Amino acid sequence: MSGVRGMHGCVAATPLEQLTSNLDAPLVVVTATNGRQRGGCVVGFHCQCSVEPGRFAIWLSKANHTFRVGWQADRFAIHFLTEADHDIAEVFGTNTGDEIDKFALSQWHPGDGGVPLLDACPNRFVGRRIALLDEGSDHVCIVVEPIEISFAGPFRPLRHSQVQDLDPGHATEDRPRPATLAEGAPSSR
Repeated sequence: MSGVRGMHGCVAATPLEQLTSNLDAPLVVVTATNGRQRGGCVVGFHCQCSVEPGRFAIWLSKANHTFRVGWQADRFAIHFLTEADHDIAEVFGTNTGDEIDKFALSQWHPGDGGVPLLDACPNRFVGRRIALLDEGSDHVCIVVEPIEISFAGPFRPLRHSQVQDLDPGHATEDRPRPATLAEGAPSSR
């Protein structure tokens, strides 16, 4: 079976990767704070998951600094990137909070609960964490209830295919052990 280009320009190895590599997901930047640290990363796995009441799900990679901040956070900001936001995707997608303060490279201000709000991304919302699901894969699902929404008008989203030139700050294999939160809290690096 011939491979097709999947995440980050790699050849898709599994049938699921081959199927989903055609979806071209819109990208968001998710930010959070646990009161001691800030985190922020580009997220491609996200969606509205309930109409009434309104709920939104985001999946954070266990390899990311933002995951280690977010597992203790109760507020998250989801910033919808536009086609003009490639530079923001580069800052929040190619660097790791383990090595660099991404917020020192961005204009931002604290929102509800201190969650960082990126000034350059007016299409966003702050959500209160409702649930966290860790079934043992390389990402954790966090369901939030939107509590503060900012919408600047229609926009064309930045999509996965438009950031193929960027390399992620962490590989999936970099995720810390234990494999699930039920086995223990993630360690801060």
